[in-house]
Amino acid sequence: QVHPVESGGGLAQAGGSLKLSCVETGHAFTSYTTGWFRQAPGKDREFVAAVSFNGQNTYYADSVKGRFAISKDRNKNTVYLEMNELKSEDAGIYYCAGSKSPLYDPRMKNEGDFTGWGQGTQVTVSG
Repeated sequence: QVHPVESGGGLAQAGGSLKLSCVETGHAFTSYTTGWFRQAPGKDREFVAAVSFNGQNTYYADSVKGRFAISKDRNKNTVYLEMNELKSEDAGIYYCAGSKSPLYDPRMKNEGDFTGWGQGTQVTVSG
């Protein structure tokens, strides 16, 4: 199974910014919805944001709406997650994955709606 590769995580101060990248490979990722999820220690993996295969439609978790922006560069097969105004509760391992369904549906926010998880990239927020 093909898995994406996440990068861009690191340490940021509260109120700061980070930009994550998810390099997609394989037909499914380039044709389906891509989602970002995160998992804090001791917590379940939770939905953060998703973008349609063509990059034209996006949706977000309420907790990040207005602070995070997801985008897609189809030429580079890369999905980005720009994170601004970081808070301590944004810390965790961030993963990207492709939707199981080829249909765009902003109700897809469950971990089970996605497949082909990458290794993740760690985000730490201090202060």
